[in-house]
Amino acid sequence: MQAIQYVRSIPRYFGSRLIGRYWSGYYTSGLACIRLANIDAPALPTQEWVRVQPLLSGICGSDLATITAQGSTYFSAFTSFPFVLGHEVVGEVVEKGNLVQELAKGMRVVLEPPLGCEVRGLAPPCPPCRQGRAANCENITRGLLSAGIQTGYCRDTGGGWSGGFVAHQRQLHPVPEALSNEAAVLIEPFSCALHAVVKARLHDSMNVVVVGCGTMGLLTIAAVRATGSSCHLIATAKYPHQNALARALGADVVLPSSPSRHLYSEIARNLQAKVYKPQIGKTILVGGADVVFECIGSAPTIDDALRFARSRGLVLLVGMPAVPKSVDWTSIWYKELAVVGSYTSERSTFELAIKKATEFEPQLKKLVGGRFFLKQYKAAFECALHTGRSRVIKTVFQAS
Repeated sequence: MQAIQYVRSIPRYFGSRLIGRYWSGYYTSGLACIRLANIDAPALPTQEWVRVQPLLSGICGSDLATITAQGSTYFSAFTSFPFVLGHEVVGEVVEKGNLVQELAKGMRVVLEPPLGCEVRGLAPPCPPCRQGRAANCENITRGLLSAGIQTGYCRDTGGGWSGGFVAHQRQLHPVPEALSNEAAVLIEPFSCALHAVVKARLHDSMNVVVVGCGTMGLLTIAAVRATGSSCHLIATAKYPHQNALARALGADVVLPSSPSRHLYSEIARNLQAKVYKPQIGKTILVGGADVVFECIGSAPTIDDALRFARSRGLVLLVGMPAVPKSVDWTSIWYKELAVVGSYTSERSTFELAIKKATEFEPQLKKLVGGRFFLKQYKAAFECALHTGRSRVIKTVFQAS
């Protein structure tokens, strides 16, 4: 079958890291770490596993960070190579083991990607898995699978950017009949956004800022409203098409993210904060938001998020950071901020995402734009990398 595969190669990795920033075509060239390959379909590890044929599979920011070699090497210790990318998936069950009872052939399913203890056939489970936090599993290099934090980064499972992958029955959730494939493919990132919002414990009287209106930022706005919060929500958007979608999903105010000096003055005006300008460096706010969701993960936007928060406010890192080198930590210290990471989701928030996706279906499906076959992967990555030009929020691969 065809699959987009990532191969481990130090020279190719550094080629992508150094050359790709000047020529994005390098990422899909014959010198890059990814390739469109014909591979054998992965076998079912046990009779509790299922084979799934992807219908739609999204290109995530973490996938792009991997392909462009701009992410941290942190996870390389927990990854087995070569692996097939793709963890945002809606697919169809095409084969199941004898011990699988709740799933049937032909059923549409969405993937919950973490590869925790139960999936790996390990008992007793580690403390995080015992608490229902498989995403924080401490056994991600053990058990019947090769190393991998989740499907799409493990050589034994395959991934959504292919003709088929395998998943443990615990990882798969039936898709409600009324939910379109376009909305269903967003359930995994939507669950990540809900996970962050639930952590924030929002109150209606709060002022909230969402930094960035890419996929995660827009889904975080949707998640805030899906949890029933009527807080005052300000979002920052880089492109006009993001502005319109942010408002449709429930943002009260959407501000252009550039130029920076205008953004700070508008944030201050909307939050009744005071603006100060140091002799050298970026603007400072006194006062600010109760909660800031940082949904991009770049050094400048993380720095902005810290400055937008009021004293003793909460900053949630929803976007996937690499190794930010120019973040001024003074805001954390001086304002006594709580800075919290938010990685993937728990089973409870994943199930909540399925329920709420049905309610938000008309808005969510609008986020899915570019659709490509696997053989068009070069065009797909250009679309996903250059969202300002393509005007696409979520780029997906579709079944042939």
